[in-house]
Amino acid sequence: MGKSAATQAKMQEKTAREVTTDLGREGVAEITASLRPLLADVFALYLKTKSFHWHMSGRHFRDYHLLLDEHAEQIFAMTDEIAERARKIGGSTLRSISDVSRHQRLKDNNAESVAPKEMLAELCGDNQQVTKFLRSTHEVCDKHGDVATTSLIENWINETERRTWFLSEILSDL
Repeated sequence: MGKSAATQAKMQEKTAREVTTDLGREGVAEITASLRPLLADVFALYLKTKSFHWHMSGRHFRDYHLLLDEHAEQIFAMTDEIAERARKIGGSTLRSISDVSRHQRLKDNNAESVAPKEMLAELCGDNQQVTKFLRSTHEVCDKHGDVATTSLIENWINETERRTWFLSEILSDL
């Protein structure tokens, strides 16, 4: 007697979601475990950057407002690539805002009012932290021979260091 149509459909759906990789089960688990908090931190940095963009004030408003919007777009673009990379290798990723908050290492800023200089300094420090997290994740991926993820991370490190550099240069003149 054959399998029911529902059972066959479930098996086909499961097989369609599985991604064949030569990274090995342990490698996928460790890489995914490293990507999850990285993704949470990138979401936290995105939201903080957008918040500071929305709440910017002062005589350099336009310049800072535009810079932070550019930074936020770049940071947000990382989120999809991180999540999709985890899924491509057969792992899972974040599922909700509460999942982000459970995994993030960057601190939120819920202050009603933050001076522009403090906003820029906090974002500079957060970008430096993200660079460290990226390097740590790179080490995990490199250990397991995941060249595709390490390649993406190398580009993200470059982008993150560029954001840090811009913010640092602005801060040196304030």
